[in-house]
Amino acid sequence: MTRAAVLCGIGSYLPPRTVSNHDLAGRLDTTDEWIRSRTGIGNRHQASPGTATSDLAAGAAEKALKCADVDSVDSIVLATTTPDRPCPGTAPTVASKLGFRGVAAFDVSAVCTGFLYALATASGLVATGAERVLVIGAETYSTIVDPDNRANAVIFGDGAGAVVLRAGRPGEPGALGAFDLGSDGAGRDLITVRAGGSEQRLSGAEPTHEDRYFVMSGREVFHKAVSRMADSVRTMLRRAGMGIEQIDRLVAHQANQRILLRLADVLGLPEDSNVSNIDAVGNTAAASIPIALAHGHANRLLLPGHRVLLTAFGGGLTWGSTVLTWPDLAHSSRPRR
Repeated sequence: MTRAAVLCGIGSYLPPRTVSNHDLAGRLDTTDEWIRSRTGIGNRHQASPGTATSDLAAGAAEKALKCADVDSVDSIVLATTTPDRPCPGTAPTVASKLGFRGVAAFDVSAVCTGFLYALATASGLVATGAERVLVIGAETYSTIVDPDNRANAVIFGDGAGAVVLRAGRPGEPGALGAFDLGSDGAGRDLITVRAGGSEQRLSGAEPTHEDRYFVMSGREVFHKAVSRMADSVRTMLRRAGMGIEQIDRLVAHQANQRILLRLADVLGLPEDSNVSNIDAVGNTAAASIPIALAHGHANRLLLPGHRVLLTAFGGGLTWGSTVLTWPDLAHSSRPRR
């Protein structure tokens, strides 16, 4: 019998420290109105010294495991752009912090599309025999964004989101449907950190200040993000045998509120189909979709039976989409078993 990966638990974790637009305004010579009008962001969370990406990931994973009412998984797939260390991967550290010994654990690097790539990977693991897979998106972008760069410092926040997938039947509530994934490496310079990898280290050149930090060509990224996500959604829906009119909720990568609104318009979805929390958390890269899903679930914006479209665009360039019918998940913590 064909096996499907079924979402059965969700959770998110945001570091306690919040940074408002007013906190940034004086230092970056900007205003709350300027930031909101261009991004839709009002606040973001930042990890404190002594905290690592693995800590945020473990916090979100604990909540997802409690929601699913389980205490074991076969595998952990972590999507992140900001690992604890260049080597080794961060997922085994997360597994250790959760008390899991001997489970498969590895990272996926696809920047803001990372969570979609991780979901697709986890679906493959379930199809080949895994019973439960923990999928996490976790980021500490405050460690790679130049705090004095107004264009980027106002956008990004830290956080983590996680889901538990179990083996189930295609078509049942929570079952992940068709996927569409893609990439275009020719656009790698549009979203990048140039220094720190083999290319820069073997070049013999000393990196500049800008090379050490995240850079993004905002205007070009805006247009590519909308077009690539829209095309990916249409391809995925054809594979799933669905029409856009069957979609109840859109949960897209929380890059920019204007991108979210434009994408809904291009797809022909009503504005209120967007599930968004970018105002409160900013752009959390690979963590943004699971954090938004957790937000939507907690606030009853995602209800059992809703057909939910997930799509993202990020560095690489990468993009991806999938769809599921939202399952009936617990809203309060229960003892794990």
